[in-house]
Amino acid sequence: MSRRARQPDRTEVTGPEQTDVYDVYEPDPHRARGVTVALVHGGFWRERYDRTHLGPLAEALARDGFHVANLEYPRTGMPGGGWPGTATALLATLAAVRADTDLPDPLVLVGHSAGGHLVTWLASEGRVPDLLGAVGLGPVADLTTADRLHLGDDAARAFLGGTPDEVPDAWAAADPARQRSTAPVALVSGEHDDVVPPEVAHAYAATRTDDDAPASTATARGADHVDLVDPEHPAYLLVLAEVEELTLH
Repeated sequence: MSRRARQPDRTEVTGPEQTDVYDVYEPDPHRARGVTVALVHGGFWRERYDRTHLGPLAEALARDGFHVANLEYPRTGMPGGGWPGTATALLATLAAVRADTDLPDPLVLVGHSAGGHLVTWLASEGRVPDLLGAVGLGPVADLTTADRLHLGDDAARAFLGGTPDEVPDAWAAADPARQRSTAPVALVSGEHDDVVPPEVAHAYAATRTDDDAPASTATARGADHVDLVDPEHPAYLLVLAEVEELTLH
């Protein structure tokens, strides 16, 4: 989480709030693949975690030929944060990325932890047209399982504004596991992840039916939760392979 990265090539402001922003990392023109990767950070949707810690991953993906947009979004307790504000703001920022004429149209979403929840949700119900797919890293992709395990000291309840019994409509609307996936989803879990255990990704995968877009799970051997976004850990090669696989569909 403390690994340093180079400064982004540019930062785009998309609205009036401090979270209406994304950073762009450009690849070497001779290595450019013509694909944009939009990163969505984690931190259990809480204010103290922002996009900064995904800088090294953004830099690595750009070095490997992708245009990268590192997205910010409002978190629980911030103006516009919580449900459904976080999702609405993220959709707006993603629309700005799609409208950015210096970023290629083919798009892959990559999200870590709570960001894994958000990109899996974005890959559902046709919310992002023409999406190549989403990669969730240590993803909170099944909110029912996350709540049963009390992940992040019941972070999902804080994000959604109550328990499943208190705000059932919010839980239904926010949980990708209860919705139809309309773009391929690849979920990568760390073998030793005790923050978001692999069973959360497997629970999501178990909800998929023949009506859903393809979903897969993979395990990064020897990796914990943070290793999944560390480009100097061997897990990065698995992450890169999953992103590359989505660009081939």
